[in-house]
Amino acid sequence: MTDPSYIDTSKPHPARMYDWFLGGKDNYPVDEEMGRRLVAMDGQVLTMARANRAFMHRATRWLTTQGVRQFLDIGTGIPTEPNLHQVAQAIAPETRVVYCDNDPIVLAHAEALLRSTPQGATEYIQADFREPEKILEEARRVLDFDRPVALSLVALLHFIADEDGAYELVDRLMSALPPGSHLMLSHGTGEFTPDTARQAAELYKSRGMTLALRTRAEVERFFEGYEMVDPGVAIIDRWKPEPGAGTPKTGEGPTPGYGAVGRKR
Repeated sequence: MTDPSYIDTSKPHPARMYDWFLGGKDNYPVDEEMGRRLVAMDGQVLTMARANRAFMHRATRWLTTQGVRQFLDIGTGIPTEPNLHQVAQAIAPETRVVYCDNDPIVLAHAEALLRSTPQGATEYIQADFREPEKILEEARRVLDFDRPVALSLVALLHFIADEDGAYELVDRLMSALPPGSHLMLSHGTGEFTPDTARQAAELYKSRGMTLALRTRAEVERFFEGYEMVDPGVAIIDRWKPEPGAGTPKTGEGPTPGYGAVGRKR
């Protein structure tokens, strides 16, 4: 059970559920069953999954155009093209990217994440977000921590409760990065449908997982002391939207999540 190549198909995993939400094939019946139950509760779950992916693309493009050439992406998920390095290296081929995830099925597909341009570099770390020292140690082999790094936490932090150190873990990772680095994240919220959010959290708990949906104010706490990139913490599909690239809606109301980028002074 501690073998990093062991894939537990007896319970769902967020990375594989996310793959199912996006229409992928690298998931198991237990992930699909959980996904279908969540979609039955709120069809916006599918909208949010697609909006997360689109936000990652937009934020990565924006950061790269601002001169960022290094990314540390934690909670990478199963490769879905275009991946972060493909987006960044299409603009700046010399970009270096380190990916990290804790699901062995991502490790099994990591080769797709390692197809860097000759000028740049990509690497994959098999580790949990709750292991910041391990992540930082291995990331330093590829990234230069004397130069700015963008820490990407897309659709990750709503699986980390406050009592598990969500804010402290982000602070630890960002404290290792120099001024001029960025924090980019997306985060689910239950502000618009609180009753459904409570039901979803209970379903996650019954499957041995955490769902810690946060309010806008709670998401803003991750950025205390940072210079926020306009428009600040925004509903995810309203963060620097691109013409003609809206996320198809699969439910009523606002997309239930936030996206933001902040710069470390």
